[in-house]
Amino acid sequence: MARRRERFCECGAPPGVPHYCQANNDRQMGNGFRGPAPYGNWGGYGAPNFGYPPQQYNRPVMRPQVPPQAPFMAAPYNGGGNKRAVLCGITYGKGSHALKGSVNDVLLMKRFLIEDLGFRPDSIVVLRDDQNKNPKTIPTKANIIEAMKWLVRGCKAGDSLVFHYSGHGSRVEDNDMDEHDGFDEAICPIDFQDEGKIRDDTINAILVRPLPPATKLHAIIDTCYSGTVLDLPYMCRMNSRLRQYAWQDHMSGKPYYKSTNGGLAVCISACDDDGTSGDTSAFGMNGGALTQSFVVAMQKEPGLTYGHLLHSMRSIIHGAKQQLGLNTHQQQFHINHRQHYAHEPQLSASERFDIHSKPVAI
Repeated sequence: MARRRERFCECGAPPGVPHYCQANNDRQMGNGFRGPAPYGNWGGYGAPNFGYPPQQYNRPVMRPQVPPQAPFMAAPYNGGGNKRAVLCGITYGKGSHALKGSVNDVLLMKRFLIEDLGFRPDSIVVLRDDQNKNPKTIPTKANIIEAMKWLVRGCKAGDSLVFHYSGHGSRVEDNDMDEHDGFDEAICPIDFQDEGKIRDDTINAILVRPLPPATKLHAIIDTCYSGTVLDLPYMCRMNSRLRQYAWQDHMSGKPYYKSTNGGLAVCISACDDDGTSGDTSAFGMNGGALTQSFVVAMQKEPGLTYGHLLHSMRSIIHGAKQQLGLNTHQQQFHINHRQHYAHEPQLSASERFDIHSKPVAI
């Protein structure tokens, strides 16, 4: 059987019709939608031939570097301080692949960061495609990459960074042999048909590897196929036999170093790498279950641990399913028939820690 270059979620589309899913609307990109162009060459971003693992991997240590600046240079972003955030919400227009809740997710996250966590408004960059007033804030591939680089540029000890994405996700065939399952996870900018997707290798190279000691990055990724979208070395999974969480080493056997330069990177994602996710109105508006459950859990109990956060989010999502259900019959089919259906928040990190004692500090 021929290998598929791309893999999409199984949301009920006819065979051969490309379709994607996202944490806000588990729907297909239907007939007549032109499939995305192949990712092509690396173009300098996330190239896998720089950065080496620490000495325990029997290679020399090399300080990770931020990839070269994009040919397209977004306008300078103002703001800073010791807390910074990039929030990206993509609706993809009004076609069959449109998403209803992405911008709601971004607005909710922005309000939460400002009102509950003390982020300054001018330290938050918002990219959204439902407003075209400023071309530099449209979530194109170039703008997202530039915003990610702004997020980590000049970061220092004590800084707390947040990257939030709500949009389509996808899986594409791995081209550098650093994935055990043969697929890279990717996010889909508004112009991904022409410019390509942003692979997990690129996201890791820009957001994760430059982080210096005593710097924290929290990524909240509300999309399908998002379990390892930051390509972090460790994944926290539930041991079904012991009914407890345990860290899995995703670095073993990989040819490239995927961790930080001493800082801590944590990713909270909507589902596993082979999972899909969906939209819910159970919280009073259309939006991604991950984003909304994350905010509700954090507001309900400030200072909770990562283990408690995971448990609380899963409980909130389970209750929302029972109360109002998801928005399509296709999604209900997946709940009943698909083992890895989403709405099972996943935790990955650049280092192991005790999730039941370490508080979530953003």
